[in-house]
Amino acid sequence: MPFTLHEFLQVFAEYNDAIWPIQNAWIALALAMIVAAFLPSRIRPAIIPFGLALLWTWMGAVYHLIFFRKINPAATAFGLVFLLEAVLLTTWALQTRGLSFRPRHTPRAWAGGGLLVFALVIYPKLAVAFGHFYPAQPTFGLPCPTTIATLGLLLWATPSPPWQVWTIPVLWAGIGSSAAIRLGMREDWGLLIAGLSALALNWMDARERRGAAA
Repeated sequence: MPFTLHEFLQVFAEYNDAIWPIQNAWIALALAMIVAAFLPSRIRPAIIPFGLALLWTWMGAVYHLIFFRKINPAATAFGLVFLLEAVLLTTWALQTRGLSFRPRHTPRAWAGGGLLVFALVIYPKLAVAFGHFYPAQPTFGLPCPTTIATLGLLLWATPSPPWQVWTIPVLWAGIGSSAAIRLGMREDWGLLIAGLSALALNWMDARERRGAAA
């Protein structure tokens, strides 16, 4: 890894100082997407996939290409991949008829809700507990907590997103959680758990569909 924990946290500090108070706007957007999932279908537009696309555009263009690239050359590639995810989310929303995010009493819905609570409530508390204080901490709108929330909302989607939409968040769950192992960012273990949960639930659903078809 071409940077130290101090350099990594310093990027967060520079980012948070530079974009304040936009962090609050991203939290408000996340809450709006959660509320939209419980509204009648005629009231809630495609706020969730388009809101997620906006977040992934921000992470790719602003965090990766402007801030993270200062300490990690791979951030250029990361930024482009995050922008691709924004395109995939937008395309999926435009091409899918009857797309719904209304959570139901299913393992997928409960897991999605748990990931959202972790991303918005537990993650920032863990960051403080592990000694990562604002502004030198990952806030919502940065890749790790936002990827966890993305996976949570995608688990609420009916029909389930195609594999193209899942691939980049799940891959980032593996890449990003490497910081938990190598740098001691223990709050990012939740990112690995989120990725594994999404893989396991999608595998079980695919298995059930194959069984039903047989």
